[in-house]
Amino acid sequence: MASIMEGPLSKWTNVMKGWQYRWFVLDYNAGLLSYYTSKDKMMRGSRRGCVRLRGAVIGIDDEDDSTFTITVDQKTFHFQARDADEREKWIHALEGTILRHTLQHREAETRFVPSVQDFDKKLSEADAYLQILIDQLKLFDEKIKDCKEDESRRKIENLKETTCSMVESIKHCIVLLQIAKSTINPVDGIYQPPLDTPEDNTTMPTQTTLPTVCKSDQRPSTLPVGPVVTVMGSLQTPTPNSTGSGPSGPSSGVTSPALIPIPSHSVPDFSYSSSEDEFYDADEFYQSSTSPKHCIDPLGPSAASPLNNEQTALKRPNTTESLDSSMSNGTTDAELFDSHDDRDDDPEGESVEEHKSVIMHLLSQVRLGMDLTKVVLPTFILERRSLLEMYADFFAHPDLFVSIADQPEPRERMVQVVRWYLSAFHAGRKGSVAKKPYNPILGEVFYCHWDLPNDTETPPHAETVSEGPVPLCSANSVSFVAEQVSHHPPISAFYAECLSKKIQFNAHIWTKSKFLGMSIGVHNIGQGCVSCLEHDEHYIVTFPNGYGRSILTVPWVELGGECNISCSKSGYSANIVFHTKPFYGGKKHRVTAEIFPPNDKKSFCSIEGEWNGVMYAKGATGENTVFIDTKRIGIIKKKVRKLEDQLDYESRRLWRDVTMNLKLKDIDAATEAKHRLEEKQRAEARERKEKEQQWETRLFHEDGECWVYDEPLLKRLASQRQ
Repeated sequence: MASIMEGPLSKWTNVMKGWQYRWFVLDYNAGLLSYYTSKDKMMRGSRRGCVRLRGAVIGIDDEDDSTFTITVDQKTFHFQARDADEREKWIHALEGTILRHTLQHREAETRFVPSVQDFDKKLSEADAYLQILIDQLKLFDEKIKDCKEDESRRKIENLKETTCSMVESIKHCIVLLQIAKSTINPVDGIYQPPLDTPEDNTTMPTQTTLPTVCKSDQRPSTLPVGPVVTVMGSLQTPTPNSTGSGPSGPSSGVTSPALIPIPSHSVPDFSYSSSEDEFYDADEFYQSSTSPKHCIDPLGPSAASPLNNEQTALKRPNTTESLDSSMSNGTTDAELFDSHDDRDDDPEGESVEEHKSVIMHLLSQVRLGMDLTKVVLPTFILERRSLLEMYADFFAHPDLFVSIADQPEPRERMVQVVRWYLSAFHAGRKGSVAKKPYNPILGEVFYCHWDLPNDTETPPHAETVSEGPVPLCSANSVSFVAEQVSHHPPISAFYAECLSKKIQFNAHIWTKSKFLGMSIGVHNIGQGCVSCLEHDEHYIVTFPNGYGRSILTVPWVELGGECNISCSKSGYSANIVFHTKPFYGGKKHRVTAEIFPPNDKKSFCSIEGEWNGVMYAKGATGENTVFIDTKRIGIIKKKVRKLEDQLDYESRRLWRDVTMNLKLKDIDAATEAKHRLEEKQRAEARERKEKEQQWETRLFHEDGECWVYDEPLLKRLASQRQ
């Protein structure tokens, strides 16, 4: 067995329900990860089980830096290293092995054998490009000789150096093409390695046996062929690098693995474990992917165009006038707004199985832990609304939000802030299938408002508010506005208020996505502030991370991480933990919280339950009471101006073509509409750059590390008192 790496790891066993020490051996040539109960058993050949790595995918846990998974043959195997560094070494070695064997299998499936004409065509092209580059080098020499400015000379010398590297690379490619051509069309004097020759007997011919493909006066007669040994001779078993983590050098095992025979006599058809020591997941667990560890396509990263690019460049308007201009005084509220949600007709339990090949192509662009900002996501997984509109779901229960101001004591107000906060997450998903909202365009805005339920104080023709985020709303309504204020990083700012209750909320969030395997982690960076203006209290809140799980089957969402709520004036605080589901038991969507009085480390109220279900509170008496039941409280639908009355840069109008085609299930048309929108924003960004213009936000401004609404209720009330 030619091992690339071996050593101890712990593995999860279903029988023992715990981690068990095992000695693991990674066989690079066989594509097999075998394990033994001890190193001595390994020496005696007493194998306990093995994992076949062809087509396998590796996953990690964003909240645990020592565990990882391998998913293959409809099973998920769980492993634990000593620490993060050891996990990284194993993952590096495993990825190289998976890459080699998966590539070979895929090429074998295609059964494509290039013809001699194919090679001749590419050789001619390569030779022509090589001559162009050589001619260019001569021009560089002349320009360097004539250049008198040091800065210009340095730039030309850098270009020459890059061109020289390209020349050497093309020379190498020509040699490799000639050798590959010889394998399908043997010619006397040209080396053709026998595919059944053992690796240790394979030798490389001398350079003189290689054919000449170009004139001797154009390029050196001896072309560099050092790395050719790894391509056509025998792909030597990689030597672990200084860390012992995998192949040395960035390209070991990557070049043309299909030409290298891989022994199959010792590789089982399926991964297995001894019957008394099963440690892979049950089938239903694999399908639901409830663990925070999931899958990666072994083909690794490829070039990807940015999904988020420089965006809209529109002049800052007088927003209130723009909104008012589309609303005549005689128009009723029903005519101005509608409460339609583009997700109302989303199918429940939809699977992306039919698009699995596209998803696999997406995964081929990424590596574990990679930031997904510049990864292109397939259009069919989009949610048909902007992320700005999704943030409005924080106020799906506006009555809970405004009731914060109704509480007479600081203690009750803190409890109500926690109640509203915990109610704010379940409304973001109408179904069980997770989809991704549109990435907002720079300068994009979204307006909406909510009429409070059972609002007996507001007469049918009550006077409307002329100021605030959404003009012509009732003073008892909760109005909301969001704006994409930055592209790098992608920051969204949003604001809500209720005039009659003198309460407002200001927040900013920017997301950082990370690829974790078969899941995607989204870190929400930023904070919000609930302000009860009559009490001069400000409650600072932070937000949990989001995880899109099971992205190869039916994606679903869970929240994770620790959040805090604090009021500096009253001294009350709360600690909230969103628990991700561990793979060895536990419930989904679990949340716990504790509320603390001023200067006291002992909580007076503890809360536990599911953030999308029922949460129970336990006070000093120890009795459990229902704190909030998200299944029973009704979601209040937001009201948005009709599409024809919206400004061009409002979310629903901006994305209307993409949304319409997604509704019609015309994915190609939706993708094209999205591409047109992004190209327009790129062009406007280039124009701003050429004119050296800075983007000006519309409704928010930066204040330290926060983004603040320009005309908050606090500011307007203060100006009225003066």
